[in-house]
Amino acid sequence: MVRQPLTAAQVAAGQRLGAALRAARGDRSLAEVALAAGISPETLRKIEAGRLPAPAFGTVVCLGQALDVPLTDLAEVWRSGMPARQAS
Repeated sequence: MVRQPLTAAQVAAGQRLGAALRAARGDRSLAEVALAAGISPETLRKIEAGRLPAPAFGTVVCLGQALDVPLTDLAEVWRSGMPARQAS
C-alpha cells in the first residue's frame, strides 16, 4: 500500500495539534507525558514540533488521556482551518 503525501492543510493541522499538545503539557516534562502515553519522548518531541504531523490515532488518544484533554478538543484543533473534505 502506498501512502499519499500529506497536503499542506494536513501538515498545518498536524502543526496545530502539536502546538496544542505542547500547551497542554505545560510544566510537565516531556519524558513524564510520553511515559504516561506509552510513547517515546522522541515521538512526543516530533509531534509537538510538527515534524510528525499525522500521528497514529491511538497515539493521539493516549496523549489526550495522559494530558486530560478530551479527544473531541484535539479533533477540533485538527479540523479548524481545514476544508471539510481534507479533515479526515
